Amino acid sequence: MWSKKDETGNPQYPEPVRAGMPAHTGTTGPVPVQTASRTGAPTTAIIGAAMRIKGEIYAREELMVDGDVEGVMESESLLTVGPNGKVRANIKAKEVTIFGSVHGNVEVTGKIAIREQGSLIGNIKSSGISIDDGAYFKGSIDITRPDPKGSKHEGKNESRVVAHAS
Repeated sequence: MWSKKDETGNPQYPEPVRAGMPAHTGTTGPVPVQTASRTGAPTTAIIGAAMRIKGEIYAREELMVDGDVEGVMESESLLTVGPNGKVRANIKAKEVTIFGSVHGNVEVTGKIAIREQGSLIGNIKSSGISIDDGAYFKGSIDITRPDPKGSKHEGKNESRVVAHAS
């Protein structure tokens, strides 16, 4: 299957099956792919359970991590660490939801949620936090609020919480 070649001698590869899309039926032509530019709906990049990445990841779209990542991660949208996800990285994102494990500092402009089986060892800087029963967290929390318009006093609207929960 992988070594088949077309008439020009180029190898043929099977079309990937995309979530929400019908499997390729053998008809000619491209498989339609929904993108944010055509539909206005956000797209999600996925790092699968069988993947291991070491380095820097920068994403504009939502990012789902269900594999192993080591390094730095930044997303301009929601970053979700799935139940199989193991992240050893500092994270900056708009929002973060953790179902797996994260070892590193997390900075979000929105909210962070550590779900029932999730764990986070590291410091949090966020405007909101949710930690479910059964989740594990070890580190400090900086709750930030946006400065009121016209305010020139930095740091006045921050509170710091140091917590160890298990």
